[in-house]
Amino acid sequence: MTEHTRLVLEMLAAGKISTDEADRLINALRDSGATTPAERTEKPQPRYLRVMVDVDDERDGPTKINVRVPLQLLRAGVRLASLIPAHAQKRVNEALREQGMDLDITKIKPENINELIDELRDLSVDIDQKREDVKIRVFAE
Repeated sequence: MTEHTRLVLEMLAAGKISTDEADRLINALRDSGATTPAERTEKPQPRYLRVMVDVDDERDGPTKINVRVPLQLLRAGVRLASLIPAHAQKRVNEALREQGMDLDITKIKPENINELIDELRDLSVDIDQKREDVKIRVFAE
C-alpha cells in the first residue's frame, strides 16, 4: 500500500470523505502510478552474485577469477563456498564481519539463501592484501 492510499483511507476513516470519494481517489492514484520517493528509490532484487579474485603469485604468476553466479542457482541449493577458492574463504568471512555480517560462507544452508540475498542487495566486499598481492571483491548485481 502506498503512502497516498493510506492517507485516503485515513481520511475515509475520519469521516472527512465519503466512500465514493475514497474510491475515486484510490483509482486515480492507481491510474496515475503515484509513488512515494521511498518506493521510487528501492533497489531491484539482485540477480547475480559476482566473485572476483586477482592473485599475483610469485611462483605461479598472475591468476584472475571472475565468477558471475545467478542467484537462482544459489536458491536451488548450490553451496556458496564451493564457488570461492579455499584460500580466499577466510578473507571473505573476515570482510563480511567487517561489514556487519557475522556470516560463515562455508555454513550457508539452502533455507537461509533468501535472507542472504536480501543482505547482499546493499553489500560490496573489497579485500586488498598488498603484501600478498591478492584482491577479492564480492557483490550482488
